[in-house]
Amino acid sequence: MTATALPDAEKLLAALTAQMRPHVSAQTGLIGIVTGGAWLAERLHQELKLEVPYGSLDVSFYRDDFQRKGLKHEVQPSQIPFEVEGRELILVDDVLYTGRTIRAAMNELFDYGRPASIRLAALVDRGGRELPIAAQFVGTTLALPAQQSIELRRDAQGRLSLALSRD
Repeated sequence: MTATALPDAEKLLAALTAQMRPHVSAQTGLIGIVTGGAWLAERLHQELKLEVPYGSLDVSFYRDDFQRKGLKHEVQPSQIPFEVEGRELILVDDVLYTGRTIRAAMNELFDYGRPASIRLAALVDRGGRELPIAAQFVGTTLALPAQQSIELRRDAQGRLSLALSRD
């Protein structure tokens, strides 16, 4: 797969927004996983016109492979500027792969309280699940070899794009 074969991230965001719109209320809490998921949560929050501010989670210390892999980026503090207890939440990630990042995010979320529900939105589902985790809202599904990664990038104007890399 070449970079030209990747779908347009802005179009995927529009499709994801359209999928989510009938399933959210103004009080739904959006929480993006740092970094790509946080970028998406910010944009989805604007497009869906939610009243509750969006939040972000850095799950670095909640990952089950932290001791083995270490930190891949500078750890940022998680910020959830609303009450989690009893609220309907949508966890937002850029790329859903093994499910381990989502498991880590849910573990961290429960440190903030017990939400009424947690649904998952992902811009790209690339398969390869190691845990029984599925997104309720997906921009697209792509099959990639295990040695390839896909990442979300954001330019200075805030436009999103997808890029392939080798692990």
